[in-house]
Amino acid sequence: MASLPLQLVVLGSVLGVALAAAALILISFVAFITATEMPPLHQHEEERFFLNAGGQKETLPSIRDSPTKQLSVVVPSYNEEKRLPVMMDEALGYLEDRQKQDPTFTYEVIVVDDGSKDQTSKVAFKYCQKYGSDKVRVITLVKNRGKGGAVRMGIFSSRGEKILMADADGATKFPDVEKLEKGLNDLQPWPDQMAIACGSRAHLKEESIAQRSYFRTLLMYGFHFLVWFLCVRGIKDTQCGFKLLTREAASRTFSSLHIERWAFDVELLYIAQFFKIPVAEIAVNWTEIEGSKLVPFWSWLQMGRDLLFIRLRYLTGAWKLEQSRKMN
Repeated sequence: MASLPLQLVVLGSVLGVALAAAALILISFVAFITATEMPPLHQHEEERFFLNAGGQKETLPSIRDSPTKQLSVVVPSYNEEKRLPVMMDEALGYLEDRQKQDPTFTYEVIVVDDGSKDQTSKVAFKYCQKYGSDKVRVITLVKNRGKGGAVRMGIFSSRGEKILMADADGATKFPDVEKLEKGLNDLQPWPDQMAIACGSRAHLKEESIAQRSYFRTLLMYGFHFLVWFLCVRGIKDTQCGFKLLTREAASRTFSSLHIERWAFDVELLYIAQFFKIPVAEIAVNWTEIEGSKLVPFWSWLQMGRDLLFIRLRYLTGAWKLEQSRKMN
């Protein structure tokens, strides 16, 4: 009879493993049947055009066209009428000064209004009128897609040899683009002209922990563990919105991107690692700016779900990254 408790423990363990396996199978099945194809780039006819400085419609270019600028800056913006001007003033001030010092330097800034309910597009268009539509363009999405969807739209409408993603809040000091450019150059030779440099706040982790509540710190560690365990290894900070890509790397990765909301950075780097695109992680100057659209608990919960579904959908074949895509 002394062995009865041991038998119960073994039975409990077996049942626990069986339930865990059943739960994983169920979640994998849900992930598979709910998987969708890559969302269309132009969901509405109006999204194929931008307004020039004179207010006339012009057709957006394509990333498949030959580049005509050295640098494209893509700024996803959702309800950013208050924070956007600070970022734009700093970015355009830097870019104009750089062009004065080097007249051969060319750039464009693409503000993608992600279906804002405020005056984001009007605020951005004032910069188009001031600097001209060859330097500043505003793309207005009819409906909100999410940050990843807005960045994808800007990427696919860019003309630069290199493409920089930069958040509208201006949390990263814009001149740090030079650090990313150096990091990108240090990765040469680039396979198939592809490379990515990611801005990183990992060096600020201790400071951020000191400023956050225990609950938010716990969420942060949990998210970082899931990123490492499920999707991306070797990158400490996947979520910094300051990333520089060669045109070829941007085309390759964003052509395969499914996630349109906050976790899109993780899928982006997952795709990059699949295609063996070299990635550098570069420390940047970063300051937390008030007005974040992230709701601490629910946004992290959504991102956690997305991370699990990214892994399971690629694992089950619902989403595929084919080696043949490398030559596309």
